[in-house]
Amino acid sequence: MTAVHHDRTELSVVIPMYNEEEVLPVLVERLRPVLDGTGVSYEVVAVDDGSTDKTAARLEDLRAGWPQLRVVALRRNSGHQAALTAGLHSARGAYVASIDADLQDPPEKIPEMLDLAKAQRLDIVYGIRSDRSTDTGFKRRTAGAYYWLIRRLVGKSVPSQAGDFRLLSREAVDALKTLPDQQQVYRLLVPWLGFPSGQVTYQRDERAAGETKYPLRKMVGLAITSITSFSAAPLRLATWLGVVSFFTCLAMLVFTLTAYALGNTVPGWTSLFTAMLFLGGVQLICFGLLGEYVGRIYTAVQQRPTYFIASDSGRTAEAATPAGTPAASTAPANGPAAEPKVPSGRPEAGQLPPA
Repeated sequence: MTAVHHDRTELSVVIPMYNEEEVLPVLVERLRPVLDGTGVSYEVVAVDDGSTDKTAARLEDLRAGWPQLRVVALRRNSGHQAALTAGLHSARGAYVASIDADLQDPPEKIPEMLDLAKAQRLDIVYGIRSDRSTDTGFKRRTAGAYYWLIRRLVGKSVPSQAGDFRLLSREAVDALKTLPDQQQVYRLLVPWLGFPSGQVTYQRDERAAGETKYPLRKMVGLAITSITSFSAAPLRLATWLGVVSFFTCLAMLVFTLTAYALGNTVPGWTSLFTAMLFLGGVQLICFGLLGEYVGRIYTAVQQRPTYFIASDSGRTAEAATPAGTPAASTAPANGPAAEPKVPSGRPEAGQLPPA
């Protein structure tokens, strides 16, 4: 692997944010010294995912004193994975690290990831949570069940206890940008690429400030999206449920005929009622699983962008570059060209799937 220096920016750090005004001062206090100490040119791409608090205002204030901070604001709340997509597509670095704003993943590990990628010529370096003792017991058990199930369905290539804290080379980022997936789950997409990878372990910390943005509802949604986007196992499960229900009904039929032949026929509404509930439940499960896949096909056919960029301070800076001064490109050297400005006030679309 040969690292491609992208606009003379060696490292980009992408941070999706939603209502993180409380944690921003702590984040900058820890992250900036780490990045300044790497000795490489860098940028921090903070993606404001339609925050309703003062996150956007705080970011603008911080940008005034931190030239490397770049703010990409989305027009509406599009979700964590969509915000991460916007950041990855906007990043210019030869290497791109992604980290959450809550500081549960230590930014001090980013230089170690970068050194490992360069020393071993790796395209992917995963942050592996070796110690999750700061999480609740429920969180640890559900996370363990999620990774166990995903590795069973998708394959052993998915690292256990690896979230969205990782480092990617420019080649890996450009490969991700070519994928047409509308509902991205990067903890599954990145291993699927099959690029050379390594790992850095760390202890997961408590959230530095604010409240979690991943309640149980979103965790369940992530699990469903992960399974239905990367495996047809649920459809096969529906088929097996149908087979089991068929043989169960066949056994009940044999039992009924035998009872009739022996003259032991007694009006039994209980067995009939149980059989109806069983068959009805199996059918509803099968229809539900089928509906999940049909819904994803419907979403893909619509070809709606997963996010819209309202503003990008990096592009604003380019627009302010004096005439005759070369401006930095916003597109990768071997990737798609920079998106043109959208006329007539129409929103700028991100990640448009190919026609």
